[in-house]
Amino acid sequence: MKRFLFSILIIAAMSLSAISCSDIRFGDKFLGEQPESSGANLDTMFMTAVNADKVLTKAYTYLPYGLPTSGGAYNKLGVNILEALSDLHYSFRNNISDGPVNLYYNGALGANISSSSQGSEAYRFGSELEYYAIRYAWIYIENCSKIPDITDAQRNERIAEAKTIIALAYAEMLRYMGGVPLLDHSIDANETMSFPRATFAQTVDYIVQLLDEAIPDLNWKQTDNDDGRMTRAGAMGLKLRVLLFAASPTFNSATKWHPEANEYTCYGNYDKERWKAALDAGEEFFDELARLGQYGLTQPAEDTPEARRQAYRSGYYDRGGTEVLISTRRAYDNATLNDFYGQRYYSGPTLNYVNMFPWDDGSDFPEDFNWEAPSRQPFFDANGTPTRDPRLYENVTVPGEIYFNGTVAPLHINHPGFRLGSGFSQMKFILQYDSDRSGRPIQWPYLRLPEVMLSYAEALNEYNGGPNETAYRQINEVRARVGLPALQEGLTQEEFREALLRERALEFGFEEVRWFDLVRYGREADFRKKLYGLSSKGNDQNNPTAFTFSTYELSDRFWVNTWDTKWYLAPVPQNEINKNYGMTQNPGW
Repeated sequence: MKRFLFSILIIAAMSLSAISCSDIRFGDKFLGEQPESSGANLDTMFMTAVNADKVLTKAYTYLPYGLPTSGGAYNKLGVNILEALSDLHYSFRNNISDGPVNLYYNGALGANISSSSQGSEAYRFGSELEYYAIRYAWIYIENCSKIPDITDAQRNERIAEAKTIIALAYAEMLRYMGGVPLLDHSIDANETMSFPRATFAQTVDYIVQLLDEAIPDLNWKQTDNDDGRMTRAGAMGLKLRVLLFAASPTFNSATKWHPEANEYTCYGNYDKERWKAALDAGEEFFDELARLGQYGLTQPAEDTPEARRQAYRSGYYDRGGTEVLISTRRAYDNATLNDFYGQRYYSGPTLNYVNMFPWDDGSDFPEDFNWEAPSRQPFFDANGTPTRDPRLYENVTVPGEIYFNGTVAPLHINHPGFRLGSGFSQMKFILQYDSDRSGRPIQWPYLRLPEVMLSYAEALNEYNGGPNETAYRQINEVRARVGLPALQEGLTQEEFREALLRERALEFGFEEVRWFDLVRYGREADFRKKLYGLSSKGNDQNNPTAFTFSTYELSDRFWVNTWDTKWYLAPVPQNEINKNYGMTQNPGW
C-alpha cells in the first residue's frame, strides 16, 4: 500500500463506512451504534487484503496524539498540552474549556466534574480512543485468516502490527490510570458486559506479552511506502518504556504512593528485578540495533548552532528518517493544528524550564543568575549567536527570536502585540516560518530513539546502583548531537539520576515525557515549587537587539499548598463506575 497513512483522515472515513459491527467503547454508550449502513460485513471486508487493511488502518487512527487537532475530537485539556501540568509550562487561557486553569490549577478536578468541563481533563477514562483501537485491532486479528490474497508472512506481520497497537493503547492507559479492564478479543453485543479491572501487574504483564508475541514477526524498520506502520524497533522500545515506568519508585515500592493505593495502582512491594527487566529490554533493543542498524540520531550537517538545532528538529518533526520509532498520525498537513496554533500566545514555558538549559559549552546556567544585571547575554551574544543549548531555541521561543510568521516574537512588553504570559512561547511543533512547516507532513513522535537510549541508561543506573560506561555513553551521545560535552565522570547514582531526568526534560520538551517522569519518581518538590516568568523590554518595539529583564512569580497551583499524591493518576468518572462492568476508582478521588 503506497504511503501508508499518507492521508489518514480520508482512509479513516473509508474504513468507517466499510465495517458492519457493533463498535464497543467504554464511555457514554458502552456498546455504540453500528458505525455505518453500507451493507458491508466482516466476510466481505476480509475478502481482499486492500479492504482488510482498512480495518487495521482504522485501529491506527485511534492511537494517542499529543497535540490538539482541529475539529475538537482529540483536544485534550481543552486545546492545551500535558506539559502545562508540569513545571515546564503554564497556561494563561482562562476560558471555560481550558483544562489546566479550570481543573488543575484550582484543584477542581474530580470524579464528578460539570458537563462543561468534561473532556478538558488530561485523560478521561471512558471518553478516550484507546478501546476503539483495541477493538478494531482484535477484529483484524480474528478475521485475517479469511484474507485470500496475502502470504502467511504478510498475515503474521499484520497480526503483529495489530498486537502492537493493542499494547500501545494499554500502555497509554497504564500511565494515566494504572490497571484497566483487559480485552483479549473483539466484543460482541450479545456478550455479558463484565470486564473487571485488571491489577497493575496484570496490565503490565499483558502489554509485555503482546509485544513479545509481536516482535518476531515485525519488520525492524519499514520502507518508505509503509512508513508509519509498527516496527520491531518500535515494539522493543515501547516494551522498555512500559517496564521502566513499572519499575519506577512510585509503583515499585513497599511504601504505598497514596494511603488508598492498591493492587490496581501499584505492585505493593519493591523488587529490584523489575529494574533488571527494563535493563534486559534495553539490552535486547541495542543488540538488535547493532545487528541490523538503520536507526541513529539525526546528525547536524555542520558544526554550527543552527545546524545542530535543525538536526534536532528533523529528529522529532520529520516523518521517516532514522530516529522516530513510533509515529502516530491524524492528518497529513499542518493545517490540522490550526486550533493549537491559535492558542500559542495564551500559555508559555516557565523560566524554571528555560533555566534548565545549559550554556553552549555545557556548563550549568546559574540558579542565581542576575537577570537585572546579567553578567553575560542569556540568549544571544552581540552578534546574534545563540549562547545556550540549541534545544532551548527549538523548544522555547525566547525574547528576540523569530517566531511562527517570520517576525520577532511579541514577548517583550513594549512589542505592539504583547500579551501577558510567562515571557516565553512554545516553539516546538510550531516553528518559526511558514517555510519551516510547508511541505513537511505532521506526526506525533510517540517514541524516539533518544528516549530508548536515556531509558536504558536509567535502567543501568538504577539496577547497578550507579552508572557504568554504557549508561554514560547513551546520555553522552544524546548530548553530543547538540554540541554539548560529556557528563562528568564519577557521578553517584543519585547525581546521575538527576542529570538524566534533566536531560530528558531538555530533549523531550512538549513530547509528553516530563509529566510521567514526575509521576513515576514521585517528584513532589517539582510539583510544589514556585514557578517564574520573565519580563523583557526591548530597545526597539519591532526589531530589538538588546533587552532588560526582570523576573516575576506565576500564580501558585492548587497543589502547592494542598499537595496530595492522588494527582499521579487520573480520576475515573463516577458515571463510568456506575455502569458496573468492573472499573473502580483511583486512590484519593
